[in-house]
Amino acid sequence: MMTGKERATACLAGLGSDRPSVICPTSIATKESCQALGINFQDTHLNADKMAALAAFGAEKLGFDSVMPYFSVIQEAAALGCQINWGSPNEMPTQKNPPYNQPDDFILPADFLDRASIRTVLDALKILKNSLGQTTLIIGKAMGPWTLSYHLHGVENTLYDTIVEPEMLHEFISKFTDVTIAFVQAQFQEGADVVTVADHITADLTGAHVYKEFLMQAHQNIIQTLGSERLIFHCCGNSVDRLSLFADAGWSTFHIDSKNNIDQALAVAGNMKLTGYVNNADVLLRGTPNDVATQVRKILDKGIKLISPECAVPLTVKNENLAAITKSVVLYNQYY
Repeated sequence: MMTGKERATACLAGLGSDRPSVICPTSIATKESCQALGINFQDTHLNADKMAALAAFGAEKLGFDSVMPYFSVIQEAAALGCQINWGSPNEMPTQKNPPYNQPDDFILPADFLDRASIRTVLDALKILKNSLGQTTLIIGKAMGPWTLSYHLHGVENTLYDTIVEPEMLHEFISKFTDVTIAFVQAQFQEGADVVTVADHITADLTGAHVYKEFLMQAHQNIIQTLGSERLIFHCCGNSVDRLSLFADAGWSTFHIDSKNNIDQALAVAGNMKLTGYVNNADVLLRGTPNDVATQVRKILDKGIKLISPECAVPLTVKNENLAAITKSVVLYNQYY
């Protein structure tokens, strides 16, 4: 039998494995896991020991082949001048007051990697590498330049700039790409085997042409600098109309939302592998282990070898439903 790390690594590389792999490219932190560990969720974002313990729970207690310790989307924003509400046992952290109106306003601080919210992730990865690195795939996470623009320049401003101030937006994207690259490189140095790059350029907010015009080159720069085989690209929401562009940019693995038709996605993804599709709201949050098993079987029937929740799970998801993902994969591998 393969270790979780061996299995996940093989599936990411498109190689044979003893069974499909269950991974967590984004957060599977839950209130129930926090209670079992005796920690408060809002304390995990700035405490590396607690962050690492909560991430490890997914592998040690829920059966995942990977761990991923960055539970929110605002660690970079916290380090770069945004006001942060660090959440509660039931709520993810949020940020406000995007601080940068002009590209010249933003300079990547020399001590960026040592600022508390960033250093916490890096230290947590180091802890996880030392404790689980032989058996478990260590996944990091960083926001891509588009999401950083949403956080640091503002969602409305970013979308407005696609039409009215395109040159300004190109400059912002270029600067924020440097943030992504620096953070990912540091995560590799501290022990991450793979890093999820989350960039939320979803069809729910903007057209596929915007990706091609403003972000595709930045993604190619990230991939060329860091290596596609060590990266997972994540984008929430509807994205099937731009999947072929993601593949053309060079992403080798895409973490996909269940909003996208699986047959359409597979038809246009080319050689880009897909992971995800286990629905959060209806299946993991409101469903039962049997509902999870039914959906996992449908995903596996399509030939997908990397199974994961579609996005960061709601904090109130029951752990029995998360554990049911791996149990369903194991059962499928035995009987189907």
